[in-house]
Amino acid sequence: AEDQNLTVTPNPLEVHADTVAFEMSANLPVKMLKKGKVYSINSFYKYGDNEIALEPVQFKAEDYPNANEQQPKQTKEYAFAYAPAMKTGVLQVQGVASDPKNGKTKETERMDVAPGVITTSKLVEPVYFAAYADHGYNNQEELIPTRVNFYFDQGSPVLKYSERRSDRGDLLSAYIAEKNATRTVTITGTHSPEGAERINSRLAKQRAEAIQEFYKREMRKYDYKGLADSIKFITKDVVEDWSVFKDSLATYEGISSEEKSAYLDIVNGPGTYESQEDALHKLPTYNKVFKELYPKLRVAKTEILTVKEKKTDAEISVLAKQIVDGSASADTLSEEELMYAATLTPSLQEKEAIFKAATKKSDSWNAHNNLAAVYIAMGMEGDQDKYADMAMTQLEIAANKKEAAEVHANMATVEMMKGNPYKAYSHLQQANSMSPGNDLSQGINGVKGSAEIMMAKYNDAVSSTSNSEDNATNLFNKGLAQLLNKDYQNALNSFKEATEKDSDMAIAFYGAAIASAHLGNENDVYSNLEKAVAANPELKGKALEDLEFATYVTNEQFRNILK
Repeated sequence: AEDQNLTVTPNPLEVHADTVAFEMSANLPVKMLKKGKVYSINSFYKYGDNEIALEPVQFKAEDYPNANEQQPKQTKEYAFAYAPAMKTGVLQVQGVASDPKNGKTKETERMDVAPGVITTSKLVEPVYFAAYADHGYNNQEELIPTRVNFYFDQGSPVLKYSERRSDRGDLLSAYIAEKNATRTVTITGTHSPEGAERINSRLAKQRAEAIQEFYKREMRKYDYKGLADSIKFITKDVVEDWSVFKDSLATYEGISSEEKSAYLDIVNGPGTYESQEDALHKLPTYNKVFKELYPKLRVAKTEILTVKEKKTDAEISVLAKQIVDGSASADTLSEEELMYAATLTPSLQEKEAIFKAATKKSDSWNAHNNLAAVYIAMGMEGDQDKYADMAMTQLEIAANKKEAAEVHANMATVEMMKGNPYKAYSHLQQANSMSPGNDLSQGINGVKGSAEIMMAKYNDAVSSTSNSEDNATNLFNKGLAQLLNKDYQNALNSFKEATEKDSDMAIAFYGAAIASAHLGNENDVYSNLEKAVAANPELKGKALEDLEFATYVTNEQFRNILK
């Protein structure tokens, strides 16, 4: 039995995705297996007072007719569910020779073939992410355009009385009278294509300047004083340019599409502006176009950009608190303003109250989602089970209203809090299929990377953590995935990056010690372990039992570090 050449791979055993899987190969000595006999290798994993009996490897003499000249060989794959108590244990085998005819057996004593279970995969740091949906409120300055056109007589830059007193003139006067907060006034003067307009090269500019002067007169009339200095006037002129003509022609209904094409063939064709305009004269519809369309080209187009009136952040915060305590109507703020108010406070309790008010006001998917995100954030601070259940209640309401990436991302975190990485992974896949934005995508990938390590998808975990938020936890998980993928040097680099982000991250120093052990860097094993136990003394006992450091256990320096 001592010569049966048993090989266990890996040795020590390892846990991956809650399963301890290994392969055992046995080569029996030549002439050991006698005719008519059966040799069985019974396997047991013993831990504490418990043991798991595994399926035996059987060598039947009739299956190996050449056993007297060749070694009988057999390889078998095993797997059993891991429990934390199994960390310290031993894989044992016992050989049993039997004669099926007379039922007689002989047994060897049990032999230890593999010590315990390496639990490095269990170092994974669960990642949780509270995904808030966009509140939809723009707290930046917004400019609202107001557009007014004034028309001129052929060849004239004079703004006529009839234009000033037109509905358009009255509109502009009324606007100016209100003293709206105005950023810019852009006035673009144009001319029609015919010679009387074209030969005066300053005509378009003079028309723009005429409107500017009218605007400024009105400001003086309404006593703008210092307000006038904050308004920027921009005057432009469009000279010998067919673009305005073509835009007007496109909406002109006085001629057919075929007739319009004749005009476009000329203005888009070769020749100077003057020669093209002369060619238009020869078209049968020219007089009609000249009479009906050309006057609309003798224009000064005015665009005024006004600052949209908004409440200040302080006003929004105060009103939100009043809505929450019932002293103000929910209609005091729009849904977007109310949702935005929650971003203005660091207090999770205040955020919860505001989002609760938002769910009552609008019952929208994003209000319910964001209330769930607050519960997730509360769960990250403690009492995960309680807040995970509260979050899931809100998320189920949100999901019924809209299948959104944020909702599935939050559902994934809730499942992670409940210890269900496979369910979390399913939600993360759905969230990723919905084209999330960059910040959300990074959050999703952090959670996904930790779930993938728990599922033993180490290649995928390296990819996910590489595309996650650049923080210590994600960098540690990246290093762990690389370590479990046997990419020891890159794992060491990632652990180092994690400790640079967080110099007190004991588990990252611990991971670096494991990677250094695999690389054979003894001094680095000691230096990293020293930093790990300095940051978290509880790691001393773990390191002494950890089979990753089995070759160092008897070393005096190693034991001194862990005293």
